[in-house]
Amino acid sequence: MAKAVVILSGGLDSTTCMGLAKAAGYDLYPLTFDYGQRHNRELVCAVEVAKHYQAYDHRIVKLDFLRQIGGSALTDDNIEVPQDGVSEDIPVTYVPGRNLLFLSMAASYAEVIGAEAIYIGVNALDYSGYPDCRPEFIEAVQTTIARGTKAGVEGRPIRIETPLLNWTKAEIIRRGMELHVPYQLTTSCYVGEEVACGECDSCRLRLKGFAEAGYQDPVAYRNDVNLR
Repeated sequence: MAKAVVILSGGLDSTTCMGLAKAAGYDLYPLTFDYGQRHNRELVCAVEVAKHYQAYDHRIVKLDFLRQIGGSALTDDNIEVPQDGVSEDIPVTYVPGRNLLFLSMAASYAEVIGAEAIYIGVNALDYSGYPDCRPEFIEAVQTTIARGTKAGVEGRPIRIETPLLNWTKAEIIRRGMELHVPYQLTTSCYVGEEVACGECDSCRLRLKGFAEAGYQDPVAYRNDVNLR
């Protein structure tokens, strides 16, 4: 069977990508990054998701440089996690260069194991402020991988698959539910406690998505009374 590397954070979007890659018939090789994020709950979730899908080889990559330089609410304890709703500006939760690093490492891994695709759960609608979640960014990295890898030069290009790029959160959830994606194993909360806060931007987007999709979110929330 063909192989796919899935960049798996343990969150809703990347787990949906696991389901989509599985449905497409790929053997799954998830790649998770421990990049110094505020909490390790999403890493725990990623392990459980990989087990659920019986992934062939789940790799967790230690990448603490992003923590060292900070500059994001997800990697810098001096920057507070926003809880004032989603805006169109680039939010402080943007991690400088994160997806560029992730895709570069995923391309290296894909080339070594002979994978033909890399799945990444970027979304240009919910996170339109993130420069590394936009179509032009993905297109540029795709060109770089094609020109800068042995596989690409020899005519075996590694494709970047972004199935969620133009889907709303509700559309993502509906498709995931059709595929029986284990959302109960995922986390989206920036705070990282066992019970999600229900107040951070990510929780708000997730809860809104489930409500619009017509489903109950299977994870527990501390404060979601007014968001469902």
